[in-house]
Amino acid sequence: MFKILVSDAISEEGLKKLMDAPDVQVDIRPGLPPEELKALIGEYDALLVRSQTKVTADLLAGARNLKAVGRAGVGVDNIDIEAATRRGIIVVNAPDGNTISTAEHTFAMLMALARNIPQAYASIQSGKWDRKSFVGVELRGKTLGIVGLGRIGTEVAKRAMAFGMTVLAYDPFLTRERADQLGVESVSVDDICRRADFITVHTPLTKETRHMISGPQFALMKKGVRILNCARGGIIDEKALLAALEDGTVGGAALDVFEEEPPKDNPLLASNRVIATPHLGASTVEAQINVAIDVGEEILNILHDRPFKNAVNLPSLPAEVMRAVQPYLALGEKLGQLISQIAAGRLYAIEVTYGGAVAEREVAPVSRTILKGILSYHHGDEVNYVNAPFIAETLGIKVTETKTGRHKVFNDWISVQLTTDEGTHSAAGTLFNGLGPRIVQIDGYSVDVAPQGTLLITRHIDQPGIIGQVGSLLGAAGVNIAAMQVGRKELGGQAVMVLAVDKPVDAETLANIGQVPGILAVRDVSL
Repeated sequence: MFKILVSDAISEEGLKKLMDAPDVQVDIRPGLPPEELKALIGEYDALLVRSQTKVTADLLAGARNLKAVGRAGVGVDNIDIEAATRRGIIVVNAPDGNTISTAEHTFAMLMALARNIPQAYASIQSGKWDRKSFVGVELRGKTLGIVGLGRIGTEVAKRAMAFGMTVLAYDPFLTRERADQLGVESVSVDDICRRADFITVHTPLTKETRHMISGPQFALMKKGVRILNCARGGIIDEKALLAALEDGTVGGAALDVFEEEPPKDNPLLASNRVIATPHLGASTVEAQINVAIDVGEEILNILHDRPFKNAVNLPSLPAEVMRAVQPYLALGEKLGQLISQIAAGRLYAIEVTYGGAVAEREVAPVSRTILKGILSYHHGDEVNYVNAPFIAETLGIKVTETKTGRHKVFNDWISVQLTTDEGTHSAAGTLFNGLGPRIVQIDGYSVDVAPQGTLLITRHIDQPGIIGQVGSLLGAAGVNIAAMQVGRKELGGQAVMVLAVDKPVDAETLANIGQVPGILAVRDVSL
């Protein structure tokens, strides 16, 4: 008999399949104090949570029988993934369960924004009968710009086209072929800003997407554009949005999320051109049931040794396979994360090459970590180790894997090459005895870098004074340099410099570095 503990409020209708299983005992005990939960967890084979329960390393230390943790939802910030992985505990989530609810909420906000519905309702509640103040616009014939065409963005696009809207879309992994299949036009963020009547964002919140809609983007927009954010607070710069509302650039904004939640004294909420909801995107009866059903089915599959699809950490592997590839897993994911941050443009192809000792191993798990590292940088929690190959295929990205003989320098090595519509970038790594994973090549230039923390990577002309100027700018910004590597192929040609720094570099300093004579490109990479 398997024992499953449900420690947060989760739809019992969604848990019905679990509770009806003849070999499963489900205990529903939401709101347990951490000490009591820790005392009980050793009895259970699986734990189901939402966002309230904190699944810490300390809690997992006492979970001697635990095989799986299920998150009824998408985000897993409340679960110590690394600690679970070390103990062989599979963590699964339910990334698809709230897709329709969030897309429908976005479209409800879009329609309310177009027709001033909340403002008109407030007016009539106050006893007025004012029809002139709330004249709206039709959606038919308007242009909707969607920033982020993942699951939710795609569903929003379908609904917009049903209303007769033209859809522009930006996604770093959106190929022309995929755009044609969906009936949308693939464009840049700046093109969306220039052309769209309505703009909605559907990306995860990352270093790259934080404030991706800010002052420069608002400056490009049509007068009276309407803005929506039902994704993550922080994608739209709230201060810049307020300024754009006040100067008339933005005719209205619909917000379901905020940079600070709940918002405190947020001036946006005082504007009569802003409509808002308290992060309700996934708050439907159906979504709560769906995420419970999805995660419950995954838990049953894991307990019964059947295939499962939404593992957040690596799926279980035979012990001998795991022992052989374990050292390469971290290297693979770090290579993916690195290359995704230095490559620009829409991604079309990924080529992974294994050489030397690693080429003699079962490398499929390593390839999954590489794909997850690449795709999750832009698609966040949508991507896991199990679905990464499927997502790459869905996006029309060609993935190839080759094996070669021993490298002339390294006993084993892994190379990852990305091809985008703006060019090709590559990175290679190996394992050094006693040092662990190392990045040994970036775009063909030899380096020796530990793949961790914040790295500043420049491509520049190999000439005197550049390194000193970059160091001075970083020093003036209070950024300490912990390590430095420079790779070049010839005297006076192009070179690559990698600086390990103690904290992220702010946008102004990055821009100043980019203006140094001889600097061709600069990227701030977080690993």
